[in-house]
Amino acid sequence: MRGIGRFRIAMVGLAVLAGVTATSAQTAPPPTPTPFAEALRKAADDLFSKAAVSGEKVELVIDPLIDAASGAQSTATRSMQATLMEIVRTSYPRFSVLPFDSEALAGKPVVLVGTFTAVNNQGAADGPRDAYRICLTLADLKSNSVVSKGVSRARTEGVDTTPTQYYRDSPLWAKDQATDAYIKTCQGTKLGDAIDPGYVERLTANALINDGILAYETQHFREALAFYRAARKLPGGEQHRVRIGTYLAASKLARREDMVDAFGDLIDYGLSTDRLMVKLLFKPGTTQFIDDRQITEPYPMWLSQIATRSRQKGACLEIVGHTSHTGLPQVNDRLSALRAQFVMDLLLTGAPDNRGRMIATGRGFRENLVGTGKDDASDALDRRVEFKVIGC
Repeated sequence: MRGIGRFRIAMVGLAVLAGVTATSAQTAPPPTPTPFAEALRKAADDLFSKAAVSGEKVELVIDPLIDAASGAQSTATRSMQATLMEIVRTSYPRFSVLPFDSEALAGKPVVLVGTFTAVNNQGAADGPRDAYRICLTLADLKSNSVVSKGVSRARTEGVDTTPTQYYRDSPLWAKDQATDAYIKTCQGTKLGDAIDPGYVERLTANALINDGILAYETQHFREALAFYRAARKLPGGEQHRVRIGTYLAASKLARREDMVDAFGDLIDYGLSTDRLMVKLLFKPGTTQFIDDRQITEPYPMWLSQIATRSRQKGACLEIVGHTSHTGLPQVNDRLSALRAQFVMDLLLTGAPDNRGRMIATGRGFRENLVGTGKDDASDALDRRVEFKVIGC
């Protein structure tokens, strides 16, 4: 009996110890964000110094870094890429940075992918985005595996997350498998994992699309259009960025018919995913579009295409208004609902037979994608109007 008693006491002790250990793990303090440059340097040093890849010289290409919430490149991600290239040049000469193009990819180099995402540092889903999470990954195409990771947290001060011109001009956002595969390769892998085949399949197309984005942003619109059309013919080239780029380039070239067709293509894709997010910009605190004709001029065409394409598909729509994370929740809830109603009224003006197939609702800032509350171009997606396909 004494042996049994001692055994029970021992088991109780182990249970208490396990409970203490679990509690300690649950209450582990969150990572401490550091200044942006310091955080990037830490992630880069971890990435390159611990890379499990053989060879005295390692060919490296950088698939442009993105914001994981929006999929966009920004001033910050472009700056990060330039800094990473300089770090490689000065501190890790073993790596040789090559252009991100089909020729370099044919040699099966190591590919660097990275995301930069606004997060709540305490991990609260509905908390303020008070830090940035940096994620860097090296994916070796020869071994088809993840060979290094680097992560850190950065403070928000002095960080410019304004989207680059292509992404600022983009009229809408929709969930895209190519972007999801990129993010998964960075954030959803651990050392030694196989590279997501969906990401590898799209790499050559991604390189051409990036060429198109850069051509667009340097006002070489014909070249941009050629890059997008070439990318679309490749495996994995049917991407949302190609559709957006085709629309933007056609718009800049004043090809009205091509522009309308391209926007219709965007609408069809968004409706096929049951979720279409359009950047319709309003005056602060109102249900009126901003006073900038250059921005609002295509809005009637956009809304006409949405009404026409949804009717052709027999789709019923929930029109959902959103606001950025500023002001009182109840005020934003009402404002977002009024904006959705305003957009629905415009749709019904041009297509009254859609009445009964649409409802308008508002979410305030409860479903922010970016969530920084800056109320500028960097969080424009948070002030979107969303069209969700619902049962009729």
